[in-house]
Amino acid sequence: MTDTAADTLPAAEADPVRAFIAKTVADYPVVLFMKGVPEQPRCGFSAQVVQILDHVGVDFVGVDVLQDEALRQGIKAYSDWPTIPQLYVKGEFVGGCDIVREMFAAGELKPLLTEKGVLAA
Repeated sequence: MTDTAADTLPAAEADPVRAFIAKTVADYPVVLFMKGVPEQPRCGFSAQVVQILDHVGVDFVGVDVLQDEALRQGIKAYSDWPTIPQLYVKGEFVGGCDIVREMFAAGELKPLLTEKGVLAA
């Protein structure tokens, strides 16, 4: 068996979408992969998560997955989660709309964000 160039490349170079996702969740404390942008969500589920994050007062970066089909599919593979939006806090996948909504309703979201150091107590 012989190695190919792809076998010797680091995973990030072999998959630029995965590398972009990994760098984004590493560079920003709170990231929402969503349809649209925070100022103009393009689906109801993304809009709900934006409203919740705005309500609790956490700063976050929105990444519009509708701009790139490879990104749209790549984020699903990255998290092994089938739906968008997807919320990441300090590099960890928190969940999609239902989970964020349930955590917010149960009073668990704000303490998580505070514990992770992305929201003042």
